[in-house]
Amino acid sequence: MGFQTPLYELSYYLDRTTSGKIQLPDFQRGYKWEDERIRQLLVTILRGHPLGVVMLLETGNDQIRFKPRPIEGTNVVPGTHAESLLLDGQQRLTSLTQALTGSGVVHTMDSRGKRMDRRYYVDMALAVQGEDRLDEAVVSLPGDGIERTNFGKDIQRDVSTPDKERAAGLFPVSLLFGDAMSWLFDFDDRDLGKAFNTAILKPAASYNIPAIELDKNTSKSAVATVFEKVNVGGLSLNVFELLTAAFAGDADYFRQHGTDFRLNDDWRETQSKFAPYPVLAGLENTDFLQAVTLLATRKRNLEYSGKRPPAVSAKREDVLKLTLDDYLEWAGQLREAFIWVSDFLADRHIFGTRFLPYPKQLVPLAAIRVVMGHDADLLGPREKLVRWFWCGILGELYGGAIETRFVRDLEQVPGWARGDDAATIPNTVNDATFVESRLHSLRTRQAAAYKGIYALLLGNEARDWMEDKALDKVQYTSLAVDIHHIFPKKWCDGHKIDDERRESIVNKTAISAVTNRTIGGSAPSIYLAAIEKKAQITSVRLNDLVQAHLVPAEHLRADDFDAYFVGRRARLCELVEEAMGKAVPRDVDQGAQEDSARFEISEIEELPDEVE
Repeated sequence: MGFQTPLYELSYYLDRTTSGKIQLPDFQRGYKWEDERIRQLLVTILRGHPLGVVMLLETGNDQIRFKPRPIEGTNVVPGTHAESLLLDGQQRLTSLTQALTGSGVVHTMDSRGKRMDRRYYVDMALAVQGEDRLDEAVVSLPGDGIERTNFGKDIQRDVSTPDKERAAGLFPVSLLFGDAMSWLFDFDDRDLGKAFNTAILKPAASYNIPAIELDKNTSKSAVATVFEKVNVGGLSLNVFELLTAAFAGDADYFRQHGTDFRLNDDWRETQSKFAPYPVLAGLENTDFLQAVTLLATRKRNLEYSGKRPPAVSAKREDVLKLTLDDYLEWAGQLREAFIWVSDFLADRHIFGTRFLPYPKQLVPLAAIRVVMGHDADLLGPREKLVRWFWCGILGELYGGAIETRFVRDLEQVPGWARGDDAATIPNTVNDATFVESRLHSLRTRQAAAYKGIYALLLGNEARDWMEDKALDKVQYTSLAVDIHHIFPKKWCDGHKIDDERRESIVNKTAISAVTNRTIGGSAPSIYLAAIEKKAQITSVRLNDLVQAHLVPAEHLRADDFDAYFVGRRARLCELVEEAMGKAVPRDVDQGAQEDSARFEISEIEELPDEVE
């Protein structure tokens, strides 16, 4: 990679954007600057103040075949050869190109996002009074040059022709680098015209903008890194956008199909296939690319015959190395795998994104499904996959830097799940720990383990207390199931129950909206009697429904919070042990202090959820 940092006059950039020598790579988002921001940009230039650098990438790189597209607002014919691609500075150069060339009409928006066309002028009399008056001097008017009031009925100012512009003393900025002298030749006030030429036109003609020019040997990874370092405050460039442009420029694909490959269109097709599965709604295009990268690098690793095979990876730099052939090989299989993942999650009573513990865990799970194929549905391997899944969630192992864990999961889980002789227990299973005191600090759905225990309770044949309906995928939405307090917050406050235990997951469970309204803020002994009367069920039957939520019914009926809390905490520990396949150390009675400091920042207290 090589680069240089030249300084070019603004007129140089305008010539190259309007001729197509500078174009945008396809990954860049659309133009979206608002009117006032454009006006301030023009003020900056007229004052001679710096507006920052632009970054350009020389075309002709065999490794990066970004598809170019012309700067918006120019008359450049698509397909025109570009000498440079604009990586940083799109909004500024697009604004300047539209405002300072051609008709000068800029397709912009107001502060509320309403689309509109504007033209920009300089009030000559104000501009020559000094730099302090330039903000006032630069004027934004409608694209047709006619400013209207009274809902468009009355004309307040009309500069729709050159003669009317001159009469109003408003110089169109579109002529700053054009035929300004012809416009001034017919301007009546010769002295003002000369002063304007000296104070505004001549300095603007020599206005410079620094550039960073990356040569044709620059890699995609370097482009992304440099862009992020330079593009402070701009729109982040992600790997999906880079690959969108790279894939669109794939010459082999074009020769075979007569058209470019459109990654955006392909992702929309993927999203349409995922639409019937709500739990996949949060899956991002970069997640999908990570899964592709895991499988592509794994294949290279297995096929390599040398001493140092390439590593299996899901890191950004390796995502950027994906070829279109890599993507096409694995994308279809991964679509099917992610749909399989949605069924896997539904079997775990996770039906949507709200209670999905770790969205990123879907990446290795889908890749594992591709590697295992239908073996993932066999009883024995399936049980091991489920154990791995819960270990990752209850051990809270997917909350930080997770690319390395993705790799280890893909390398270790398939063989272990199949029972291969040489397989070892995956790191995720070995690393997972859960201690009794963690139940005290699980207080909101911000925590993955909180969501995991909630799903385990739904899968424990828990049914609603009022309607005796299974809290499954069919009933979940219609019953408006959510997590609510068992000993109501109002009751706890009245009986001096500490916040730690009151808000703990030990004192919460999944029930329907109608049951929660019946509970209100009453003592358990009172609301249980109300449920029996309203639902017309016996105490024995209601006790069974309560017990299915791992709630000690006898302590609940006695309004004995302390005994209830100890009993349910023990049952939840057993639930976690069964899911993880390992013991949960009982550390509360040994005087252990709950390690809540690492959780409290993100796990803010929930709002009361009872009707009291």
